[in-house]
Amino acid sequence: MKLSSSTLLLIFCVLVLLDSCATSSPAIDNFIQCLSNYSQPSNAIFEAIYTPKNSSFQSVLLSYIRTKRFTTPTTPKPLAIVTAMHESHVQGTVLCAKNEGLQIRIRSGGHDFEGLSYVSYVPFVILDMFNLRSINISLADETAWVQAGATVGEVYYRIAEKSKEHGFPAAVGLSVGTGGHFSGGGYGNMMRKYGLSVDNIIDAQIVNVNGIILDRKSMGEDLFWAIRGGGGASFGVILSWKIKLVRVPAIVTVFHVNRTLEQGATDIAYQWQHIGHKLPEDLFIRVMTQVFNASNDSQEGKKTVVIAFIGLFLGKTQGLLSLLNESFPQLGLQKNECKEMSWVESTVFWADHPIGTSINVLLQRPKQPVGYYKSRSDYVKEVIPKKALESIWKLMIKGGLGFMQWNPYGGRMNEISESETPFPHRAGNLFLIQYGFYWLEDGIDVTNKNLNLSKALHDVMTPYVSKSPREAFFCYRDLDIGANSDNYTSFDKAKVYGDKYFKGNFERLVRVKTMVDPTNFFKNEQSIPPLPNYK
Repeated sequence: MKLSSSTLLLIFCVLVLLDSCATSSPAIDNFIQCLSNYSQPSNAIFEAIYTPKNSSFQSVLLSYIRTKRFTTPTTPKPLAIVTAMHESHVQGTVLCAKNEGLQIRIRSGGHDFEGLSYVSYVPFVILDMFNLRSINISLADETAWVQAGATVGEVYYRIAEKSKEHGFPAAVGLSVGTGGHFSGGGYGNMMRKYGLSVDNIIDAQIVNVNGIILDRKSMGEDLFWAIRGGGGASFGVILSWKIKLVRVPAIVTVFHVNRTLEQGATDIAYQWQHIGHKLPEDLFIRVMTQVFNASNDSQEGKKTVVIAFIGLFLGKTQGLLSLLNESFPQLGLQKNECKEMSWVESTVFWADHPIGTSINVLLQRPKQPVGYYKSRSDYVKEVIPKKALESIWKLMIKGGLGFMQWNPYGGRMNEISESETPFPHRAGNLFLIQYGFYWLEDGIDVTNKNLNLSKALHDVMTPYVSKSPREAFFCYRDLDIGANSDNYTSFDKAKVYGDKYFKGNFERLVRVKTMVDPTNFFKNEQSIPPLPNYK
């Protein structure tokens, strides 16, 4: 049947109207109106809200997404984004979302590897914390208050503004937000000396399910324990952390040396497994295994594995070389491969910026994602045999991409009990593995291929990693280890991923959740559930 032009025009107008309605609903209209009752001043909140009707909505949404996996046309979008400019905006968002039956996703730096801080499959709003980024340093008592929207790069920069002999143990990735990073544990290259970020947090502020701001004293020790490693988004909205600064020498030494298979990289990596966790706590050596094109002309077009050894030594080159010549001569580190610099400059070096890059790069924030990413994790408690390493390299070469980072344990990490914080992965571990797959090509087929490659590498490692449970690091979020796929947080499903992330601490986290959020308002696919059938 042929339609007249007037009929086609009418259909077009109806479709436009339906599209307009799809971007608005009574719930979101009521939510926005409700927010004005909680904002200080009341008109400021309207400058902080973005809906799909706003021309800036898409750019605000993308600016704190770090992987294109969650930017596809089929990815659910929020009904609104609240870019909180004041604590009252956070309080209002919690109360008004609860009143209107909307879920909230809390985004600090946007580095959630599975997008749980900005994607949901039920009607939701994003509470974006990036405007709340103040950092107040007090050298008198060697502490700092850090708002949840600040990045670790900004923390490092502000500390260095005040002191060349203070630092803080946190991420290598400079744009990681402190709200999520600290609440998941906070892992970095000074953990052998000072432990995790959470081991150096002494106070916090959180907005609870009733919209009330609590500090350590008013929230109580149970909740303060839970948010330092158990994931703050299960319990409330982290506003700020009070951190204890640590002492660093005026000069530190760094190195990044590559060793090929032809240069005996497998033997060196095998030996590292024996001594990496036993070295003095002032030294951290990461092993990074990655697939590259072979540089030899006779092997043009072929792939090979190159292993990088990346180090931070809290001291000068002479002391480092003396230590390694005795403890790890297989590495063959030379003086010209070492660089001395200030601690804050070392954070720039570890973020893969060239020597001499200004520390102003610590203040930079990415604008939108440029590639796709999938991460997984494992813990290793026994040395992986050399033959097994060779088989692993072959699988990586066959896949053609991907990397593994091995991060050594020992030192301070062995001295803190599994139950001190929700982060349980302490003594008994040789190293933590992060598996990373990064690609630039668009398309669902390419994505599925790379996700399958990451699974294959993870599967082949099964005999060589922790068991019962197969432990995983919460900050390296991975939905493949278990998840709740709907709007109900099943206790049984949560226990699957909860045991892997938190081991014996999962039960205490559940008790705290039941106490502070019994109706389970704060939830996502891997959140902590309240006790089932709790009244």
